[in-house]
Amino acid sequence: MIDFKSRIVEALSQEIENLDKQEIERAIEIPPDYTMGDYAFPTFPLAKIYRKNPNAIATDLAEKLGDMEEFERIEVKGAYLNFFVNRLRLAQEVLGEIYEKEDDYGRVNVGQDRPVVVEYSSPNIAKPFHIGHIRTTVIGDAIERIYKFLGYKTIAVNHLGDYGTQFGMMIEAYKRWGEPEVIEKNPIPELVKLYVRINQEAKEEPELLDRSRDWFRRLENKDPEAVHLWEYFRELSLKEFERVYGILDISFDSYKGESFYSDLMPQVVQEMKEKEVLEEDQGALIVNLEDYNLPPAIIIKRDGSTIYITRDITTAMYRKKTYDFYKNIYVVGSQQNLHFKQLFAILDKMGHKWAEDCVHVPFGMVSLEEGTLSTRQGKVIYLEDVLDKATQEVDKILEKREEDQGRKLDNRQELAHQIGVGAVKFQELFNQRIKDYVFNWEQTLSFDGETGPYVQYSHARVSSLLNKGGFSKEDPIKTDLLGEKEEIDLLRSLYGFSQTVIDAHEKYEPYFITRYIVELAKNFNKYYNATQILVEDQDLRRARLGLCYGVKVVLKTGLSLLGIKAPEAM
Repeated sequence: MIDFKSRIVEALSQEIENLDKQEIERAIEIPPDYTMGDYAFPTFPLAKIYRKNPNAIATDLAEKLGDMEEFERIEVKGAYLNFFVNRLRLAQEVLGEIYEKEDDYGRVNVGQDRPVVVEYSSPNIAKPFHIGHIRTTVIGDAIERIYKFLGYKTIAVNHLGDYGTQFGMMIEAYKRWGEPEVIEKNPIPELVKLYVRINQEAKEEPELLDRSRDWFRRLENKDPEAVHLWEYFRELSLKEFERVYGILDISFDSYKGESFYSDLMPQVVQEMKEKEVLEEDQGALIVNLEDYNLPPAIIIKRDGSTIYITRDITTAMYRKKTYDFYKNIYVVGSQQNLHFKQLFAILDKMGHKWAEDCVHVPFGMVSLEEGTLSTRQGKVIYLEDVLDKATQEVDKILEKREEDQGRKLDNRQELAHQIGVGAVKFQELFNQRIKDYVFNWEQTLSFDGETGPYVQYSHARVSSLLNKGGFSKEDPIKTDLLGEKEEIDLLRSLYGFSQTVIDAHEKYEPYFITRYIVELAKNFNKYYNATQILVEDQDLRRARLGLCYGVKVVLKTGLSLLGIKAPEAM
């Protein structure tokens, strides 16, 4: 498809000697309103170069550019050159490419099959999969889908939290109070009760923490009983997690957790010693990061045990060796900002230049209206309960619609699931990921306004319209008949889809796509309400249905990049 912006850059570069193409491209703006054009080039930066008024420079440039076939006109507005895309050419390009590529519309091979590791979700075993995990899980899944769409070879990694001193606590708690038959009936909630209990009782009996640390040391040393219990907790947890991932329609290429890297850590620590990266400090081994303006990082504690960063260094090195990644992306909360700065600095200090290819994608935290989530205190909302409740609420709405319309939906249960889960995902992805937010049931399950159900309903409405109008892709369409303002607005919106996806991947911000499809749905509904689409004139009818088909394709693709289904009927 023709790149209108590139044509502007090319034309301007022929007339402006003092700016290169990259500088010209960076200067081009998208006006806030289409009445000001599709693109605008400010001439202020040229005033010092040419020693002329910016308005006069804009006028001179417009005269030199003359007519450009891709644009209806070029207007001078003060110090700006405003470019108006040729609407006929726009319609031909957009609908032609949608008809040809269908679900691949907007796909650009930016990635060129380069490997990208995306780590996300990563819950701790023997702990609940709660609402706090929704952010990393849904944001990470969307980023992985976006990268794959753009031609990268993605590796989705669930770096399970299956190692560390908390498992010493779990083993101690299980040995004291665990009942296998009770746990196996309701695994995660019962394991959580044990974890909460030992944290509470440790306040009165500090020796419980010493016994827990001892169990973890035994686990690290492959003590048979400790390993057996740890494997038992892990197996129970994975079954629970995979069921929730099934509800979310999310899958992973690797479930290698922290424990996988335990046997690899000694050689990594040895490499750090040989490279003289480690220093001894009060019996512990640390990395001094003064050169990076960061506090020191402990690698080996005084008791000889490892910590998170030791395993993360090992993990990064394993991934580079195994996948030779182009990027290694960590979708982890902003609370871990310092941790990742230290991790990347240590890798760089070890001489691994690929450390600059490691990216931390932080996000804000979710809290309850009455306070922060805490497994230790037992104050959690299970994610599965949230998804189930969302589905049940949607089912009630669909049941009411059946009664009002006097007809039954063939797939009401499946539809309720798609809309309910989609509503939860959409809310998570609607705002910039870095923002904190308070979980609220009413807001989560609202089906009015800028929501997932609104976009899904818009897709279903287009599908119904196409069926009713007897639309066929085989019918030729006359794109020159699409001249109404609402039609041009839709075409412009559809044209911008590919760039939106590219922007989302560059900024690691799925919300670019979320906001885009909301606006596309709004524009379509405005068009639907203002324009008679199923007119008697067959040529005009086909042209308008062809435009609606384009909207359907892009809404579906946009939703799929967010991991959300696009129902054909609602």
